[in-house]
Order: sequence, then C-alpha cells, then structure tokens
Amino acid sequence: MSGFPRILQLFNSRWRGWGQLLVTGCLLLVLTACTATPSADASEAELAAILAQLPDPAPLTGGPNPFKTPPVPRNLPPTRATAVGPVCQAMQPAIGREAYSMANFRPEIRSAWAHPTNFGDRAAVDRNGQPVDNRISLIVLHETVASADSAINFFQTPHPRDEDQASYHALIRRNGTIVYTVPPDKRAFGAGSSSFRGESVRFNPKLPGSVNNFALHVSLESPRDGRDNRRRHSGYTARQYDSLALIVQQWMTGYTIPGDRITTHAAVDQSGSRMDPRSFQWQRLAQRLQLLNEGTIPGCADPDVGAGSSL
Repeated sequence: MSGFPRILQLFNSRWRGWGQLLVTGCLLLVLTACTATPSADASEAELAAILAQLPDPAPLTGGPNPFKTPPVPRNLPPTRATAVGPVCQAMQPAIGREAYSMANFRPEIRSAWAHPTNFGDRAAVDRNGQPVDNRISLIVLHETVASADSAINFFQTPHPRDEDQASYHALIRRNGTIVYTVPPDKRAFGAGSSSFRGESVRFNPKLPGSVNNFALHVSLESPRDGRDNRRRHSGYTARQYDSLALIVQQWMTGYTIPGDRITTHAAVDQSGSRMDPRSFQWQRLAQRLQLLNEGTIPGCADPDVGAGSSL
C-alpha cells in the first residue's frame, strides 16, 4: 500500500485517540458558545464593575450641595430582618436584566431651590413645646401629577399660608434628570396629613400631624396620561427607576434607613385623597436596590419573599 491511503491508515492507527479527543473538545466549545446565556445573578466582579460606573454625588450650582450635609443619625434602631415593607416584598432571588440598565447611566443633576416659605427646619419640639425626635428615618415616594416644570414653579412661588405650602427634596424628570429642590437637612412639606406606623409630628394647631419632620420626599414626574385623577396611568420610565434607586440608595446609606421604611404618599396619607405614585412597580425599584447591595436590601429579609407589588 502506498500514497494517500497509506497516510490515512497511519493517521487512523497512531492518532485516532488524540483526534477523537480534539474533535470532542472543539464540539464542546462550539456548543457552549452557541447555548450559553448570561446569568441573571451578577458575580462579584460584575457587580464591582457596575458599581464603579455609578455616579458619584455631583456638586450642584445655585445652592448648597445636599450630599455635603453631614449624615443625621436615625431616630430608631435598625429594623429587624423579619420586617416587611413593599420594597422588601418585591425582592427576587435573581436580578433581572432590566436592572443592569443602570450600569452605564450617569443621571444629569440639577438644582431648583424652593422658596423658603415652602420648606422649613426639622423642628426639635412640637406645637406644645414637647421634644420630638427629628432625625431622618423615612423615605416617601410621590408623583407630580402635573409636569416637572409646573411642580418646580409652584415650589419656587412664595406661599405665606401654611395650607398652600408644598415641596419635595428631589424630583425626577421623565429622562432621569434629578432636580433637587430642598436640602435633605431641611423639612420639605411633602405630606400634609400623614402618619407612618403611628409616627407623626404636629406643629400647627389648625393642621393635622405629618411625617415631614423625619421624612425625605422624592417625586417622579408623571406621564402625560397621568395628569388627571384616574387611578392608573402608563407608568414611569426605566431611567426614572434608575435615578430613583440611586437617590434612595444614597439616602439609605447616609441616614441608615432600612428598606422597610421606604413608603408612598398614598400609604402615609391620612386624608384619604392621595393615590401617588400611581402605577408604581415596586419590583423595578427592588431589583435595582438589590443590584447596588449585592443581591439584598438593607433592612429586608432574604430575597425569597417576593411576588412583586405595585401601587
């Protein structure tokens, strides 16, 4: 036997084992490349890379930088791990793909400070002169109902009458731009007649008590189809949820606020007239907070609670 047939015979007899191993290895590589999908859970390296790209607190123009305010100690001890709030209920064991939209997002940050009649100091005594704990311990979520510009114009308009005064600490436009309106060490007038788990402080004998003395308020700009009194609308943008998570995360960290003390205007309202933020999807906020906290949310139980929730 000679020529090409002889070469084939030598290959088959001497290299058959190595050839089969090489072919098998190549097939495995091809199959892995074709079928692999990114895991919903982030590795430590992936989380570190994402967190490294998140925005640092940016200096603001036209007023003091809220992030430069020294952290205020909480007025309550950390909540036990078994406590459940809506953001805790919305936790999931795995982080979904949408939350990773935060990775390359650096929100634009602006300031449009409210008129001094529309906010005040965090008081140390109530209307009767009794000491009250004014340390920040609650985050309240709102929506504007009107446009962001309309809300800002209202906050910047002088309102001598207590009944007309209103403000938030921060507002988030539809594109995710964050607008600060009241420094966090001040008392924004975000929830008039309100109480959280029986906690409220009353200053004006003509007005009911509220959570404003120990709360931080942030509002999402409503969509166009939400500028009325209907119970639902088309909801908020992914960028609004991204910016909201970043604000909430910094407030939770700076003031040691646990996840079960994140609530809504509708939940704390005592007048029965507030529904905001309507069509809010708690899972979208929870997923982003889990991403920022390596799979958990401080002050919540393990992320096996969740079935999702919305208001």
